Amino acid sequence: MSQANTLMAVLVGVPLVGAIIAFVYPRLAVSITAVCAGVMVAAAAGLTRLVLSSGVLRQDVGGWAAPLGIGWQVDGLSAGLLLLTAAVGAAGAAHRAFEALEQPFFWPLWLFLWGALNVLFLSADLFNLYVALEVLSLAAVALIAMAGGGALPAAWRYLLASMLGSTVYLLGVALLYGRYGALDIALIADALETDLPSALAAALITLGLLLKAAVFPLHFWLPSAHGRAPAAVSAALSAVVVAAAWYLLVRLWFAPFGAFQGNGVGVLFGLLGAAAMVWGGLLALVQHRLKMLIAYSTVSQFGFGLLLLPLAGGVGAELAWRGAVVIVLSHGLAKASLFLAVGGIARSQGHDRLDAVGGFGSGGVLPWLALVLAAASLLGVPPTGGFAGKWWLLQGALAEGAWLWVLAILLGTLFTAAYLSRLLAVLLRPAQRGPQTGRPSPLTALPGFVLALMACGLGLALPALERLLSSALVAGGLP
Repeated sequence: MSQANTLMAVLVGVPLVGAIIAFVYPRLAVSITAVCAGVMVAAAAGLTRLVLSSGVLRQDVGGWAAPLGIGWQVDGLSAGLLLLTAAVGAAGAAHRAFEALEQPFFWPLWLFLWGALNVLFLSADLFNLYVALEVLSLAAVALIAMAGGGALPAAWRYLLASMLGSTVYLLGVALLYGRYGALDIALIADALETDLPSALAAALITLGLLLKAAVFPLHFWLPSAHGRAPAAVSAALSAVVVAAAWYLLVRLWFAPFGAFQGNGVGVLFGLLGAAAMVWGGLLALVQHRLKMLIAYSTVSQFGFGLLLLPLAGGVGAELAWRGAVVIVLSHGLAKASLFLAVGGIARSQGHDRLDAVGGFGSGGVLPWLALVLAAASLLGVPPTGGFAGKWWLLQGALAEGAWLWVLAILLGTLFTAAYLSRLLAVLLRPAQRGPQTGRPSPLTALPGFVLALMACGLGLALPALERLLSSALVAGGLP
């Protein structure tokens, strides 16, 4: 257990210390970030290996147990998301380093963002989750604003939405603490009663997280923020930051708030997910910029993850659980790859307008290959991770005879095929000839290509994923 404690401390401490050093010594920022990235990738992999061998791991910081102390906990779900964070964080940092842009403050903010995500996936109490959400949001807003121009209004909109979501979330936490005198999720789950204060707290916390996750119809801030941020930042926001809010919704509604599941809450989540698939897909179909199309697809794809909640508790719950988690992981890898690939293409051609982007090979071959592979996983082409996740989720819905959710999955996949066809149609155009504006290094496309390969390869790692996720099935009242 001491090894697990050390790895958790590394995942929390290294990015925060590295961010401070990178801020004080900006000339060394890239090197410091590279070292921190390597350490965190190794720590996330090591912690996942321990979860595979030992199951759920918990640490009481400083030896103080809850309710007085702070608890860290990792199971298959949080380990998988820590690995996703490590992959996207390292790839985004590499992409940015290869771009060779002079923005030294990018690096400490990137490490703060990464560290806040690690804290969020390890925290076992509601207030530390709030602190992690705040640090995460502030770092994300600053990173978006660094793009300047049209990104500044988008950053302000994100900041205001995030502050509102955090305030509503904190009000719910305060109600629970006043009612039960505890913040630890497990303690609240054991003590929670289905009374009005608890129901109001659950509603406030959920509303705050839905706003942070940009779930339809609260998605007003997401497309402009993701579409106008630098490519690496868009990749992290769409792949991991949105997944973090989904993680908290799942963690809370399968543990302390599970007592309210029988009141139609699951159906409400399912309807929100289905509406997100349709509305996000429709808006993605009418976009004129590559990045905005990908941004609206995040709104649509998030709906698949929400379908886990109405399918929980039935005969297909375990299949739906595995499917939803694999969809979130494969979406994160594929969407980060798409943003990095499109970022390179846009920089080489000076724009990302769908009607004027040159075809396959413009700006290099590697970003286009990454785009094709990532789109295949996002659509769910066998044997990619996207296919495995959607197949499991569909099987779970069929096992329960939940035909509304079966229809939603099929309709969401149809919309995905429709808007991705607009991306892939660009491939058939002739490559752009003549001078290109940015001429980024060929290495810039490599991180996105690696992420696309990982998204496709995820479908070949299903036995290991099943073993990993089995620990989360036991922890916290999950299905």
